[in-house]
Amino acid sequence: MSAISSSFTPLPASTADKKNTKRLEQVHRGPRTRRHMMEFVLLALPCLLFCASHIASAQKNEPMQLTLSQAIDLALNQNRDLKLAQLAVTDKEHKKEIARSAYFPEIKNESSVLHVTELAGITIPAGTYGSFPVTGPIPAQSLFIGQGGLTGYTSGTGLAQPLTQMFKIHQSNRAATTDINSAKIEVTQAQNNVALKVRQLYYGILIAQLKQQAAMEEVAAGEVKTQESADAVEQGQALDVVLLENRASLLDARQSSLVQKLQIHDLTVSLNDLMGVPLTTELKLDADNSILSTVVPSREECLRIAQENSPEVRAAEQSVEKAKAGLAAAKDAYIPDITALARYSYQSGIPFLVHNFGTFGVAFSYDLFDGGKREAEIRDARTVLSQADLNLEKVKEEVAVQVEKAYDKVEQLQDLVGVANEVLATRTEAARLADRRFEQTAALASARAEAHAKEISAKASFLEANLSLSLAQSDLMRTIGQLPR
Repeated sequence: MSAISSSFTPLPASTADKKNTKRLEQVHRGPRTRRHMMEFVLLALPCLLFCASHIASAQKNEPMQLTLSQAIDLALNQNRDLKLAQLAVTDKEHKKEIARSAYFPEIKNESSVLHVTELAGITIPAGTYGSFPVTGPIPAQSLFIGQGGLTGYTSGTGLAQPLTQMFKIHQSNRAATTDINSAKIEVTQAQNNVALKVRQLYYGILIAQLKQQAAMEEVAAGEVKTQESADAVEQGQALDVVLLENRASLLDARQSSLVQKLQIHDLTVSLNDLMGVPLTTELKLDADNSILSTVVPSREECLRIAQENSPEVRAAEQSVEKAKAGLAAAKDAYIPDITALARYSYQSGIPFLVHNFGTFGVAFSYDLFDGGKREAEIRDARTVLSQADLNLEKVKEEVAVQVEKAYDKVEQLQDLVGVANEVLATRTEAARLADRRFEQTAALASARAEAHAKEISAKASFLEANLSLSLAQSDLMRTIGQLPR
């Protein structure tokens, strides 16, 4: 027994005990960890909210990047004038439906309840039909036969189908169709005008931005030149009048920069309003892809297309068609009105009629004398048609003149673009030579800055010439009814 006791040694803790001990430590440590995490989240939450709001505000204040095609599409979808023109088309279509409904028969019900204070009757005295020994007088006593009741009820459902009135109804529908076509032409014309206006504002902003950049370069060059003049005056190498002239030139450049800045703001507000976006939206326009090339047909082809597709000519043609419909309707006034009728009626209280009965027939109406009204309407309709024909000829001539002027403008601007390109190449070469001379200390910094300012100004002039050419081409295409999107 002692041997056994002396050889006994304590066993190490089992693996299960170790796991239980670690689990207990995690249980006691868990609340502290979660509490620390909650404290961290509460401390970091204001910072996260501030960052999120700052990012949102930064994204909100970011300028809208916009190409010319995107600006045109946005204006065509959201411009209010276009929506009004489209609603006008819908209104004309509804009026055409109203005019078309006259083709179909009219079915309506007429019901009434009438009460009379007294009715006339038939009195048959006694013995009116004789007196016989067997029967005595016939009738034996006086009789009163009433005629209906004091209160009468009538209800009838009738159908009226116009027959000869179809001629007038046809002319009314013809006039309504011309109104729809005219409204659609106005929508197309409004779309072309909006697209052209977007181009004008878009190009105006780009030109103003480049001119502002050129003015800022002139300001920088003027500051350098003014400083050089001030140093020369201090050293006795120049007169004060030179310094004054340079300062005046610097102020002129600053004024030009401010003017361009205000113009950019005004043009941006106008473009935002045209596109239907908030007026305070800042725009970042794409100057690289802003000049859209337009293939212009020949002069003779433009004249031919304008006579067929010009919105003004098409609208004048619709006016002629409407005037013809008015003249035909005025002549149709001499046709008698014949209407087919069918009616099913119910009555109660009316004498000598059954309760339910039908009525069929034809109604005829004709004005025998109207004091010369119909003849006057025909003469007036002929005058309106003559006016419409004359207006169509006038519009065709005016469109031809517009095409001639627009085509001449395109040709002149093409020559102007060539001259502006040569000026830009000359200014670019002059700026390169000024940089080389400045590096060789053979030219002043003011000369270098002035050369670069003139280069930027030449770029602005070149861009303005190209944009003006693109705008003139678009105006020409709008005149002939084919404005490119």
